Amino acid sequence: EVRLSRRRWAVVLLFSSYSLCNAFQWIQYGSINNVFVRFYGVSTFAIDWLSMSYMVTYIPLLFPVAWLLDKRGLRLIALAGSALNALGAWVKLGSLKPHLFPITVLGQVICSLAQVFILGMPSRIASVWFGPREVSTACSIAVFGNQLGIAVGFLVPPVLVPNVEDVEKLAYHISIMFFATAGVATALFILVVIVFKEKPPYPPSRAQALIRSRPTEEYSYVQSILCLLRNGNFLLLMVTYGLNTGCFYALSTLLNRMVIHHYPGEEVNAGRIGLTIILSGMVGALISGIWLDRTKTYKQTTLVVYIMSLVGMIAYTFTLSLGHLWVVFVTAGMLGFFMTGYLPLGFEFAAELTYPESEGTSSGLLNVSAQIFGIAFTISQGQIMDCFGTKAGNLFLCSFLFLGTVMTAFVKADLRRQQANLDNEQT
Repeated sequence: EVRLSRRRWAVVLLFSSYSLCNAFQWIQYGSINNVFVRFYGVSTFAIDWLSMSYMVTYIPLLFPVAWLLDKRGLRLIALAGSALNALGAWVKLGSLKPHLFPITVLGQVICSLAQVFILGMPSRIASVWFGPREVSTACSIAVFGNQLGIAVGFLVPPVLVPNVEDVEKLAYHISIMFFATAGVATALFILVVIVFKEKPPYPPSRAQALIRSRPTEEYSYVQSILCLLRNGNFLLLMVTYGLNTGCFYALSTLLNRMVIHHYPGEEVNAGRIGLTIILSGMVGALISGIWLDRTKTYKQTTLVVYIMSLVGMIAYTFTLSLGHLWVVFVTAGMLGFFMTGYLPLGFEFAAELTYPESEGTSSGLLNVSAQIFGIAFTISQGQIMDCFGTKAGNLFLCSFLFLGTVMTAFVKADLRRQQANLDNEQT
């Protein structure tokens, strides 16, 4: 029997909330890079690595965590992710002196471990808990939390931690931010323990009913990965997703440096520009999720959004140095609407191309691609900016977005999950 559970919205909103908290901790250093450089007495590159630690940790740990997700299910992964997120937040409270930079690194690494248990879950939660008419919208809401966390990470740290000269005052402001984060992360962990369940009593769709009816001994995790790596359309999508999301990671990490280079003393506005990118992206993500549920035009929508991401990046590149902050807000908002709006599209398109393989594994491989390109682009763009200026660094990203657009045109729309639902309805 196929039936929808009332608990499904509570599950997706709770996941979205602790994903928000984890994403906030990713960008909280980068959004006030110059303040932490002065407080800890380290280089800007060292602070950039606090953000990049999230990308480095993800790559080796994806496969063990995806295997756990397949073998032990959603609840264990949710508990581990929210627990590590809270633990990392409490460890950071031990780093409120300038000589304690290694402690803050340890706290950030623990939070980066939590992220491995978070990033691959949106499409899995959507498939396991939601029906075919709402699955893309649910995936968008699950991704939405992570984006909102980055938005809060751009907005709140510049307000809570002003760039004051007195180191004692600076430590006090940083402690407020760290305490608040630890409190929220702990409350969310307790809620996960109480609310989060493995799966609903009844499958929400025919495609899920088919997966539940399959004997467990038929499933092989290694075989599943090999199937994905033999799927040409999925491999193309994996590279194009990595290029787009890698550009987004580099842009987010280096945004504070870019804006302050052209507009000195505008730390708060740098955070607001980051907020604009993310908020417009969240609107884009929700609209694209609802659009997919209505039209099922995965290939066409993905290609249009990719082209508009490239146009947005070009517009941002050539308006950043004009001397008008309001213009930067407009072009950054346009860039965010499409670039961040692309994230749930990639997850959902991958779930269609790879059905009946696990959504956790396909999402994980997309994220690995994104982390690898994110590290490469962040380091490369940072070096190009130091040597040739911000425009050259942004043009570097534009060239890879152009490559991704061309490759997206070659992905075929082999919608296997849709076909499974249609076949079952006809039967």
